[in-house]
Amino acid sequence: MFNQEMELVYESFENKEAYDSVLTAIDSKWIEEALFCTQKASVRRRRLPAEQAVWLIIMMGLMRNCSIKEVCGSLDIALQTNPDEVYDHVAPSVLTDCRKRLGESPMSYLFSTTCAAWHKSIIAKKHSIGLNLLAVDGTTFRAQDTPENREAFGFISQSNPVYPQLRMVSLHSTHTRMLLGAAFDSCSVGEITLAKRLLTDIPEDSLTLFDRCYFSADLMLNWQQFGINAHWLTPVKKAMRYEVIDRYADNDLLIEMPVSPQARTKNPTLPETWQVRMICYQDPKGDIKGFITSLIDPTLYSMDALLSVYWERWEIEQSFGELKNNQLNGEITLRSRFPEGVRQELWGVLLGYNLIRLEMVNIALEAKVEPTRISFTAAICIIDTQIRAYALSGNGTIPKKLQLMREDVKHFILPKKRKHRTFSRSVLYIPSRYPLRYKPKIS
Repeated sequence: MFNQEMELVYESFENKEAYDSVLTAIDSKWIEEALFCTQKASVRRRRLPAEQAVWLIIMMGLMRNCSIKEVCGSLDIALQTNPDEVYDHVAPSVLTDCRKRLGESPMSYLFSTTCAAWHKSIIAKKHSIGLNLLAVDGTTFRAQDTPENREAFGFISQSNPVYPQLRMVSLHSTHTRMLLGAAFDSCSVGEITLAKRLLTDIPEDSLTLFDRCYFSADLMLNWQQFGINAHWLTPVKKAMRYEVIDRYADNDLLIEMPVSPQARTKNPTLPETWQVRMICYQDPKGDIKGFITSLIDPTLYSMDALLSVYWERWEIEQSFGELKNNQLNGEITLRSRFPEGVRQELWGVLLGYNLIRLEMVNIALEAKVEPTRISFTAAICIIDTQIRAYALSGNGTIPKKLQLMREDVKHFILPKKRKHRTFSRSVLYIPSRYPLRYKPKIS
């Protein structure tokens, strides 16, 4: 039994507190709790009970270049009916049935449990402004083109429907790039609606960086109210209506903005107006001229600090790149052919991503560098190699390999980031394939 084997490995360490492997980071009690609370615990004795099915989903998110049957077979996840006989591989239909019995809810519950348990590692340390720096952004994943997925998720482009797609919005720590929460649904559900589902995941003493598309009085005011000392910052939108209430400096203002009647119709608890702080650059950075934020007090949060902190939001873009290009090998089309399986699989992918990132945080602590300086590509390659070796190794050799894993990844520490970019970020201009009468201006 796979998790029993991992428990034996864990017990073989002399100093358990000094080392946590990438797999023993998930306590077996958390899995039992998730199954019990969602009423998905196995009653009958099966080759793939619910506990093993959870590990199967997580391993599917870590071993993307293997089929589900190969994942199950290479790690001996399925139980043996007779331990004395040669291991018998399970049929693909058994894997499908066990995933359907498991459903989505235990994986969602387990993801929330691990985020709460790993909270200190995810946050790691506060930013120089004295708050935990977070970022919210969205992305999309494709699903298999089946009638069930078409109906459940729909298409972003109705004129050219190719693959059904689901939209995800997630909350990340910019210091470690780990996820604190995620919400996903069909592509017909907007990102602001999904962002509201993350309100219960907001940690205390935090500043969340939003893209300008999330500008909404309903979202921002609720974000402040749900979290303890929770704040936000987002770029100024064009044609924004406001009235100056106070002037801290030439480009540092306290403003009052009206709440739209449409927003107050949807949420009658919203006020007619709300006050925020607006800070602007003397020389605009491309399309970004400045920001509005809930950090109103200029004595605690200087204008210069707030003008520079927003660019940390690009860490979440790096997270999505690591998840899609490295962990999923660029294959953003999920494997499952039924909607609940798609959502189940995505929770497993997110759990796998946090497992890798958690291991990288621990490696960074030992190497005394920032977590973002550990190579994700090197980490996932070594972790994948070690996972594949578990089924072929004796119990006595596994602990030594697990300890060597971190030592190997330390050799792939990335150089420090440049403080200032040579060129500002801008949208890549793609030349047209057709002749133009006038040459376009590139800013």
